Amino acid sequence: MRVALFLTCFNDTIFPDTGKAVVRLLERLGHTVDFPLAQTCCGQMHFNTGYQREAIPLARNFVDVFGEYDAVVAPSGSCAGMVRHFYPRLAAVSGSASFADDVEAIRPRVYELSEFLIDVAKVEDVGAYFPHRVTYHPTCHSLRMLHVDDKPLRLLRNVRGLELLELGGAEECCGFGGTFALKNAETSTAMLADKVRHVLDTGAEICAAGDNSCLMHIGGGLSRLRTGVGTLHLAEILASTESEPYGVVS
Repeated sequence: MRVALFLTCFNDTIFPDTGKAVVRLLERLGHTVDFPLAQTCCGQMHFNTGYQREAIPLARNFVDVFGEYDAVVAPSGSCAGMVRHFYPRLAAVSGSASFADDVEAIRPRVYELSEFLIDVAKVEDVGAYFPHRVTYHPTCHSLRMLHVDDKPLRLLRNVRGLELLELGGAEECCGFGGTFALKNAETSTAMLADKVRHVLDTGAEICAAGDNSCLMHIGGGLSRLRTGVGTLHLAEILASTESEPYGVVS
């Protein structure tokens, strides 16, 4: 199986260690992972802000870059959801039948990380070791758009040394929502305050999630309050082993 890492522009710019963790994890499980250098933004920011036509060239580039792979894995439910659910709308706006066909061909092969591990690789125990108290925030797009359900939790329950703590109000949005946090700052801040309170109530050392955008928002709230609670992407926990713990890149 030819697997490509769709890192997303957000991770590439701000959280590159997450991409390294995905590669390390998938290679440990026996997969060969390519990182196509021609990948760019998927166009979600443009699309969500009302610039659908401006997002079309980015969607075309995605199809061209990743079209040859058997599976495209993204450490982001948000960006994977953009491709799977909104690219057909962009194809319709473009008026190109061939582009629409290409979109339909690639959509089923784009996976959020936990989906790929459980549904494609057929593994729930990835051999990880992470001796910390962890709570998990299920991000909105992974939960409501991709319906990953409990897949991330199933993976975390099999991590040796990890104590998984239930998050109250888990299905409530953290308030980030991309440009929503900028356009509706007061509402976003109120939602964040609720999420931070729930995280602190668990007694966890780490709040994990499958999207670094949400973790950046939550982590900012935790940091400003000097809680001592950190945030970490699911991939970085799953990539950690006893011989090569988190933070050690081979």
